[in-house]
Amino acid sequence: MTYSLSALNQMEQSAFTDALGEIFEQTPTIAAQAWQQRPFESVENLHQAMISVVQSMTPEQQLALICAHPDLGSKAKMADASVKEQAGVGLDRLSPEEYDRFHQLNERYKAQFGFPFIVAVKNHTKDSILEAFVTRLEHSQSAEMQTAIAEISQIAYFRLIQQVTS
Repeated sequence: MTYSLSALNQMEQSAFTDALGEIFEQTPTIAAQAWQQRPFESVENLHQAMISVVQSMTPEQQLALICAHPDLGSKAKMADASVKEQAGVGLDRLSPEEYDRFHQLNERYKAQFGFPFIVAVKNHTKDSILEAFVTRLEHSQSAEMQTAIAEISQIAYFRLIQQVTS
């Protein structure tokens, strides 16, 4: 469902949270806290308010946000938005060999960093995602956590512009 910015600005906190609670995967508290910064002048302003909530989270809360995301190319149950995003680049139609490659990289990445690989798939192709896996496996733990949060922020922006009209 789409919402106008004007309607969102007038909503009670619970309705606002219900409307935007899945912008950040399984973390409706971000929307609930961003509500306090109303009124929003633009979708970008709303996005920045949500990002400021993420930036104010403790490292443990940020890790929980990262861990709420599904593995790429996974057959696990995930939020509707994640299903659509992954399908958009063909991750729902992987060959057995591609599926095995994604699975191996996901497992290696999680073993190294302790959380799933996050990428804003709308910015990528299957091949560029595989390249990003290999490149990012060279990152430090802290750098990769920052990269994951930046990717989550990009995913949230893509979701917002689909769900909110000015």
